[in-house]
Order: sequence, then C-alpha cells, then structure tokens
Amino acid sequence: MADKEPKINRRIRAPEVRVIDPDGEQLGLMSSDEALEKAESFGLDLVEVAPQARPPVVRIMDYGKFKYQQKKRSAEARKKSSRVELKEVKFRPKTDEHDFQTKLRRARRFLEENNKVKLTVMFRGREITHPEIARTMLQRAAEELADTAQVEQTTRMEGRNMTLFLTPRNVSVS
Repeated sequence: MADKEPKINRRIRAPEVRVIDPDGEQLGLMSSDEALEKAESFGLDLVEVAPQARPPVVRIMDYGKFKYQQKKRSAEARKKSSRVELKEVKFRPKTDEHDFQTKLRRARRFLEENNKVKLTVMFRGREITHPEIARTMLQRAAEELADTAQVEQTTRMEGRNMTLFLTPRNVSVS
C-alpha cells in the first residue's frame, strides 16, 4: 500500500480478527468472513485499524466518511502550523536616531511574531567608502535586540548593501 492505507473488506487476509462495532463496542474474536458478513449487515465497511496486533483489530465503519474526516484533520493541522518568514528592515548610513529606534521596534515586532529578520544598510554613492558606519549600526541593532533575538549570520557585504540576519530567541510552539 503506497500511503499506508488500511486494509478494508476482502483485503483483510487474517484468518481470525478482533471486531469492534460502529458504536465502539467489542464484539470479540471471529473469522474474517464472519466479520465481513457482520459489516455488510450494518451496510458498512470492515477496516483494519491495528494490523500489528495479534489477532489484528478491525472496526466496522463507513470508510469513505473516515477518509474524509482524516483529510479534514490533516488540512486543519497544516493550517495551524506556522511558517517562519524572512522580514527585512532597511537602514541607510545616515539614518537618524529616531528613525533607527522606529525601525528597531518594527524588527522587534517581527521577531516576536517568530519571523527571521534581515537588517540591511544600503549604501549610495560614496557612502560605500565607510563600511565601518554600517557595521557599528548593525552591531548596535543586534545588541539592542539581544533580549528577543540571536544573530544567525554576522554582518556581510552583498554588493552595495551590508546585511545581518537575526532569528527569534524564544522559539515557543503554540
């Protein structure tokens, strides 16, 4: 079976099985043929729920409805799982103190939402001759965000930009 689909009806080859009825009550041990007749009398399918057990455990249920509910549960689980995104906050070498603090607050908010943050200092014209200004700016930002973030990748020049990557420190699964 490709997707680990349970065996149903005639595919169940065990000579003896433990049967559970649609209401969850145990009907006890019986042959596979008897169990299949019982399931047909309910107008439902015989589904192997515990193939590793000795004898295997089978349940009388509506297999189509069961598969539909499984699909809905997995879709719901996927919907609830969060993906980490990369957010970028851009600075310039001449970014003033107030603007610097505003951008840091935005970066902090991204980190609190469990997103990675890329801090970028963009150079224009001759500003690129002073990379130390950008390096100190990024180091200061990393220090001020140290309570909520840790450095994933240190400062690095990428063309006319200098970047620093931060990841959330308190990775909490909720």
